[in-house]
Amino acid sequence: MRAAELAYTISDELEQSTQLVALVRAGAGAGDLRGAQALAESIPLRQLRDQALVALVPEWARAGERDRAVALAEGIRYPHNWAWAWALLAKAVADGGDTDAAIGFAARADAEASSFAVEGTERVLALLVEVAVAAGDHDRAVALAERVAALARSGKSATWSEPRPLVAVLAREVLAGDLGRLDALLSPLPVPAADGGGALCGWALGEAFDQDRDLGLDFPGDPDEEAAGPSRLHSPLSAWDLACVLDAVAETADQDVAVALAERAETVLGSGGGCDRDILLRSVTLLLARHGQTERAMAFVGLLDPDLSVPRRVEVVAEVARSGDTGRAEALARAISDRRAQDRALIAVVRELAHRGDLGRAETLVHSINDRWAQGEALVAVVRETARHGDPGRAEALARSIAYRATRARALAELAELAEPFEARRLAAQAVALDGWRTVAPVLERIAPRAFALIVDRMTS
Repeated sequence: MRAAELAYTISDELEQSTQLVALVRAGAGAGDLRGAQALAESIPLRQLRDQALVALVPEWARAGERDRAVALAEGIRYPHNWAWAWALLAKAVADGGDTDAAIGFAARADAEASSFAVEGTERVLALLVEVAVAAGDHDRAVALAERVAALARSGKSATWSEPRPLVAVLAREVLAGDLGRLDALLSPLPVPAADGGGALCGWALGEAFDQDRDLGLDFPGDPDEEAAGPSRLHSPLSAWDLACVLDAVAETADQDVAVALAERAETVLGSGGGCDRDILLRSVTLLLARHGQTERAMAFVGLLDPDLSVPRRVEVVAEVARSGDTGRAEALARAISDRRAQDRALIAVVRELAHRGDLGRAETLVHSINDRWAQGEALVAVVRETARHGDPGRAEALARSIAYRATRARALAELAELAEPFEARRLAAQAVALDGWRTVAPVLERIAPRAFALIVDRMTS
């Protein structure tokens, strides 16, 4: 209720519309599609209203209201949203098992994408690959994948700050053991040399940092490149793209695929890696750690700038723990000399131990952490898993032992999510008293059913 009230009081139309789009998505996630659509139709900026309505198209289809989903897709105003709306509908219908209808909607999406070329065409085609796969049309999937790759070769792609749709296509092929397209895209092609003045680029996952020319990377317009001749070699698949592929398959790839991808990453890094070198180093490090290749992972960590190597060591510990080798993970954590980084690494090990049900060892490890904030962060996971394993009294006692109010509130909110309604309301009220209503927002619908519907009724009446 409060979130919607605040959204409607925002005077800036763009900010208000953005907040309402977020509420529409939350409403759809809570299952109140009629309320979510009512909110969507109240959004003042038409482009953002279109975005909200596009997001509702597949949700109506998944809810069994296909006619309503089609009508909504037909009513999208701006042409650059049409292809994406029909592609989402095709995917939702394919997921529901009606591949014949999905193929029809996919054809409509393809027709819209072909007749009205926009920046998001690559994303539409990548989603249509998934529909073709679901329909068992291998030839169609391959043809669509090649069109996605062709867009990548042409340089017409989505924003650099998020994974390109090509990544999803490559990840699917890689998981099937087919690295042919990946290798072809990694092969360098001659392109015209830059005319100087190229912009620096830098992006660290999870951390913002600046890169400069002192890192020894090659940038367009460098004198050495210009002296080399009128053209240079350029791969259609950047280090950033390869890193995204590694991240996409890390959870599900088998060890052979993981090692093969690491070898390709090592080749790219050996040639410099460009301005996304550290991104690729991070991804290959975590991929190897997740698959038990700890020594190789730590060798890659050693190639990082010292300021980045410490947080990467923490991430390696987390991945080794997730792989099941919690003893090795704890030893790696203890070897970290930076005290704060060591605490973060031990938190990761505690969380994995708790997740695996080894609650006694998890508690013991918590008490070996000296920092009170870090202890509390680790205890949140222990509290949650203790309650899951049928000991809510012990879980609540652990939650109340947490020193920091905000962390204690989070632990109580975790308990509220698992408790019976009466107990959940009691725990949620205590969490709100400690740290405000936002702490319990994720469990609001379960504690107070149809809360979102009440918000919509109040705001749109």
